[in-house]
Amino acid sequence: MSENLSTTSSSYVGRFAPSPTGALHFGSLIAALASYADARHHSGQWLLRIEDIDVPRNVPGAAEGIVTTLERLGFEWDGEIVRQSCRVARYAEALGRLRQQGDVYACCCSRRELAEAPLARDGSRIYPGTCRSGLPSGREARAWRVRVSGCIAFDDRVQGPQADDLESAFGDFVVLRADGQYAYQLAVVVDDADAGVTHVVRGADLLDSTGRQIYLQQRLGLATPKYLHVPVVVNEAGEKLSKQTLATAIDGQPPARLLLAALRFLGQNPRSEE
Repeated sequence: MSENLSTTSSSYVGRFAPSPTGALHFGSLIAALASYADARHHSGQWLLRIEDIDVPRNVPGAAEGIVTTLERLGFEWDGEIVRQSCRVARYAEALGRLRQQGDVYACCCSRRELAEAPLARDGSRIYPGTCRSGLPSGREARAWRVRVSGCIAFDDRVQGPQADDLESAFGDFVVLRADGQYAYQLAVVVDDADAGVTHVVRGADLLDSTGRQIYLQQRLGLATPKYLHVPVVVNEAGEKLSKQTLATAIDGQPPARLLLAALRFLGQNPRSEE
């Protein structure tokens, strides 16, 4: 790990934020390398954050394995590693502000009750607004949702202009889940703001999350980073490489070969030393 680059003349702050739900795979490497290369190209800082807020999905030892693999591949990050599990109080503060502003409301709906709702592009259910005007009589709150409205537009550095009507595309989305876990959308917005992140480089599978994150940034009075979403790696069946699709771990593969393959996937076409 390198020393903190607080003396850098660049205002660029990037980050890589893997979830410890398993070992790093080639798709994860693409996101890591793209964000790292972009940060170093701009003489900026590159931070490492472990997104372990979704406790039920965490795999014991995975966070340590991710760090070890990144070190073996030659990645150097600036400052200390941030772990979401240590930042719950900050997410609670952000939710408290949203509650004070009337931007969120309690929801009693279960997954079973939402099973017939239309699917959003990211596979979630478009919330029909059942609890928007208050909890039905006799029901108790299970989660908290953000009350969305309007269109969010942004210019992605690779994907180009994007625009989402949040209400029709996703509906009011959850920021505090029924199991008491803070949702990814809220946690990542607070984390990026607190770290001063100016540029987010990640996989295009998260493109659909960006509009909701910008909406939260606006409601919380936070700066919006510049976004760049790189193409995702798919397997022979056309599925995105992930733990769910049994992507192969890269922790035992030759570093030089892995990095060359990742650079070529990103269109950099480096020369091999072999």
